[in-house]
Amino acid sequence: MTPTRTARLELRADPEAAERIRLAASATRKSVSAFVLDAANEAAERVMADQSTVVLPPEVFDSFYSWLDTPAEEIPALTRLARRERRIVQR
Repeated sequence: MTPTRTARLELRADPEAAERIRLAASATRKSVSAFVLDAANEAAERVMADQSTVVLPPEVFDSFYSWLDTPAEEIPALTRLARRERRIVQR
């Protein structure tokens, strides 16, 4: 089931870009809104994947992987902060 589309996005484009988008939407038999939304979603997914993916050269991977398995070093200041009583302030 397709989620209900209730969020609104607006944009302004120069005439040449708007015409190019209209032509591309028509070529793919989509409305301009559907075409732009699909293109923006694809771009957003690529950006989010780039933000969550680490690519290492093969010669670095083994040492990085070993480093991940080493025990964490205790940092006293962080330990103290973690043990402090938490105060929640509602505004």
